[in-house]
Amino acid sequence: MNKRKICVVVTARPSYSRIKSALTAIQDHPNLELQLVIAGSALLDRYGNAVDFIEKDGFPIAAKVFMVLEGENPTTMAKTTGLGVMELTNVFYNLKPDAVITIADRFETIATSIAAAYQNIPLVHIQGGEVTGSIDEKVRHANTKLADLHLVCSEDARERVIKLGEIPEQVINTGCPSIDLAKEISEYPYLDFDPLQKYGGVGAALDWKNGYIVVMQHPVTTEYKESKKHIQETLKAVKALNYPAFWFWPNVDAGSDGTSNGIRAFRELEQPKNIHFFKNMEPTDFLKLLNSSEALVGNSSAGLRECAYLGLPVINIGNRQFRRSRAGNVTDVAYDQVEIEQAIKNAINTEKFECSTLYGNGDAGVKIAEILATVKLSYSKTICY
Repeated sequence: MNKRKICVVVTARPSYSRIKSALTAIQDHPNLELQLVIAGSALLDRYGNAVDFIEKDGFPIAAKVFMVLEGENPTTMAKTTGLGVMELTNVFYNLKPDAVITIADRFETIATSIAAAYQNIPLVHIQGGEVTGSIDEKVRHANTKLADLHLVCSEDARERVIKLGEIPEQVINTGCPSIDLAKEISEYPYLDFDPLQKYGGVGAALDWKNGYIVVMQHPVTTEYKESKKHIQETLKAVKALNYPAFWFWPNVDAGSDGTSNGIRAFRELEQPKNIHFFKNMEPTDFLKLLNSSEALVGNSSAGLRECAYLGLPVINIGNRQFRRSRAGNVTDVAYDQVEIEQAIKNAINTEKFECSTLYGNGDAGVKIAEILATVKLSYSKTICY
């Protein structure tokens, strides 16, 4: 029996943590061959150069696709996606995969979907059916309609994909692969590495061992002109608390220049003594950092996914996660310094929440690999499976 060639396209730093356990399971499966393609901001140093961690983890890379145009605005997002379609089309033509996997909802992921679907290659979409209220949601649902097999992360998402007209037998709730990593590190009651020594970064030399928070705030693509103003409210709140904070750089999205410039200007003018900034971390280290923290602050989906499983208090700022399913660990606040500051104070004084399996129980990677090895693959939605 020939191994099925499964091509997975990782386009950004967070996408790697979302799919890592599935990559391992695909690579280890006797009937599957992993073809890993790294593209977009996952190749760029200014956004953490995730490819370094991917190679360090032992995953061979079949192709690299440089496709990000400078500017971080809606026009460059569209052009980056168009360039991705052109480049990924050639990659798939040369690799000849039996199936292509596209992940979640980042703006450039639709390039993967178009390049595969237009060449009649079976397309698998992971994390479909969720809602967020921004351009990400539009891209996610567009990926769903281009895809042939849907491996979703919750029952709510499965019902939504079926309502979009997809064949129920082809919509399978596997849980989210990122929860596999959260389960793996959930038994670490303390941080087993020094973030400052291991990852360097920029900013204050924190005394973090008696407690700290983690901050990760990305621009909202539909509010990109306000991104600098939004980040300033969070910066002012965190500085005013004078509580140790590990702060991570934003994703490449429309508005990320405004977010980054806001951080740089604040850092230069205010010189906060309680904040240290990082570009990236290995996925397991990042989750260990979260698990030992007092709270996650910002608008990362990790707050609704991994932190729900870990029971970590989350301060979710603004509209980026609008309408997305959440557990009881999340407190929603506006882009307002006073509101953010008070919510963080409350979180620091809050015990951890019960573990939530809203997005899975930690075995998604193995489930995904087994489905890919056994399901009937087709690129035609007219076929009844």
